Amino acid sequence: MTENKAPADLAIRSLCVYCGSRDGARPVYREAAAALGAAIARAGVRLVYGGARVGLMGVVADAALAAGGDVYGVIPRSMTDRELAHTGLTELNVVETMHQRKLAMIEAADGFIAMPGGFGTLEELFEVLTWHQLGWHDKPCGLLDVDGFYGPLANCIAHMQDEGFLSAVHAQRLQRAPDADALLAMMGVTARA
Repeated sequence: MTENKAPADLAIRSLCVYCGSRDGARPVYREAAAALGAAIARAGVRLVYGGARVGLMGVVADAALAAGGDVYGVIPRSMTDRELAHTGLTELNVVETMHQRKLAMIEAADGFIAMPGGFGTLEELFEVLTWHQLGWHDKPCGLLDVDGFYGPLANCIAHMQDEGFLSAVHAQRLQRAPDADALLAMMGVTARA
């Protein structure tokens, strides 16, 4: 993983945030989600996310909205009750399947950030990394490494590279920072003046 900045010619107008539909075990995760949502809004960037009002998903959306941001959520119809679809968004796209959800989020975003989360968060992150590896997009990807949450994953990625299953170029594609402002800066996003 690297701390390189995003290409200068890549204008980031929207960022997709992958994160848990749960709060996590410690308040630091909710605090980081709120900071990320507010930072994205301050930068004048649209937040793209999974459309729920619960867990870190709801926190990041509410913080972006409270800071005057534009928030686009995508949620499958079958999950509108279970994940409690957020009805206060700028736009909520209700789709039929998880595949449609993921594709709509990828297509709507100019970059991707994974916050702490579970299987779904990792699955979405690795899908966009795989698509980059296949040459299907050239959008920046980052980890918001809240309180060292992604340290074990960084070690695993280094191990994949050391064992010859991942090139250095693709391993370095995933940027990592401990706070929202640092990660956004690494991805070429800064607050509006």
